[in-house]
Amino acid sequence: MTDIDIRSFHPLEIRVLLHFSEASELTVPEMVARVGLKEGQGNQVVSWLAAKGLIEESSRTARVFYELTELGKEYVDTGVPEERLIRVLEKDGPTPLPALASACGLEMRDTGSAFGALSRVGAVEMDSDKRAVLIDPAKADWVARVRGILERAARDGALAEESLDDAERTAVQGIAKKRGAGTVAFRIVERSEVVYRFTESGEAVRKAAADSGLTGEETGSLSPAMLRDGSWKRASFRSYNIDTPPARLIPGRRNPYAEYLESVKDTLVGLGFEEFDGPVVETEFWNSDALFMPQFHAARDIHDVYYVAEPTHAREIEQPYLDQVAAVHENGWSTGSRGWNYGFDRDFTRRLILRSQGTVLSAKQLPKAKVPGRYFGIVRCFRYDQVDATHLSDFYQTEGIVLGEDVNLRTLLGMLKMFAEEVAGATEVKYVPGYFPFTEPSVEVHIKHPKLGWFELGGSGIFRPEVTAPLGIDVPVLAWGLGIDRMALMHLGLNDLRELFSNDLERVRLRRRK
Repeated sequence: MTDIDIRSFHPLEIRVLLHFSEASELTVPEMVARVGLKEGQGNQVVSWLAAKGLIEESSRTARVFYELTELGKEYVDTGVPEERLIRVLEKDGPTPLPALASACGLEMRDTGSAFGALSRVGAVEMDSDKRAVLIDPAKADWVARVRGILERAARDGALAEESLDDAERTAVQGIAKKRGAGTVAFRIVERSEVVYRFTESGEAVRKAAADSGLTGEETGSLSPAMLRDGSWKRASFRSYNIDTPPARLIPGRRNPYAEYLESVKDTLVGLGFEEFDGPVVETEFWNSDALFMPQFHAARDIHDVYYVAEPTHAREIEQPYLDQVAAVHENGWSTGSRGWNYGFDRDFTRRLILRSQGTVLSAKQLPKAKVPGRYFGIVRCFRYDQVDATHLSDFYQTEGIVLGEDVNLRTLLGMLKMFAEEVAGATEVKYVPGYFPFTEPSVEVHIKHPKLGWFELGGSGIFRPEVTAPLGIDVPVLAWGLGIDRMALMHLGLNDLRELFSNDLERVRLRRRK
């Protein structure tokens, strides 16, 4: 590496080589502090120097941080729900929950959750008139602890886990998530702090940089403005290697993932399925309520949704489905079920969101479905999720239903096997009992990836009468929602979902299955 042309280096590399001595520990934060680089520029320089063999990793430390979410920033100003409840009850005395929710500026489900947390430690209770009563706020000492942690995070930024004592760590873990952090105050962020050192070749190149006369401020382009004001005469320009081969000219063709989605559609249509589709923006009614997911129950946390800012609510929900679904939630209607036994919120059900699951379209298809019938959709969904190799916040599902007098669990398992083996290309498949509020029985199908191991392909089951009856169906309905992005991992030979949407055309070409 000692015969390398130092003038071919990027100016950012030169600046780092000039600012760090032989004994220096090279880290991205140090580059930001000493060289004035942005974090992204520091990461780029590290990758360039490591690729040239000039630096090597000397240590790596995994650390956990807690960052305030948008909701957490709101809590800094207004207080966490439990804090607001205590404040209102201290001022107003015994208060019914609906009035308490209004006074606190909270939705009913958040008010119910906060009241439950306080009642479990004996800070509040419900009196004989069904009013919330403050008993002993001192028993909820963790509320003040959370307040302190929120204020520290607002003042100091992300909190390192090791900076918290045991009580603080317990408190913050109760209001933090790694994935789906839209409904909690803190987002859990895992970072690796990596320290690099110069290799022997790197030391030689670093010394060459010091003797080269380069400053790291060299420019790589001549702009019209430089020509107009004459500043080009004083500028120092980067050297270019005219022997660098030109880029290949590659004819265009369809993206392999888009091509795969079309092939799945062709397969299902060939099997006699009809395709359905619908809007990306949906109501809470169709996304969850019509699927017998209770409005104020932890089951709703399965889907951390994005709310639409404007308009916030739909004008109306189709009848008679609104009345019938509301009755199912409240008392079971005519299904033989007892329902969820709560007052269905007809305002909340109109709330507009980005759909979080493809099953919303299966529910909307039921009132107009033919019996017997087979339907499917390739559906784009959105969830507030931490992106990694098997999770995206914006993803596709293949969603479908089969209606008929004679369909049963065996029929469903056969279809899941077809999806796993024929559509995804998996050779190892297993079924795992699952739970979904809208199906019984419920089944998850898992496949084994050669690199990632076992992971869930999706969920399925037979719709409960609480779902089908209020939408006008009285025959068994098989339903499934499978992650077609994950199927593509197997089919296209990928190891990371993010590669499906790579802007690296060469990688896309190499990954395309012939």
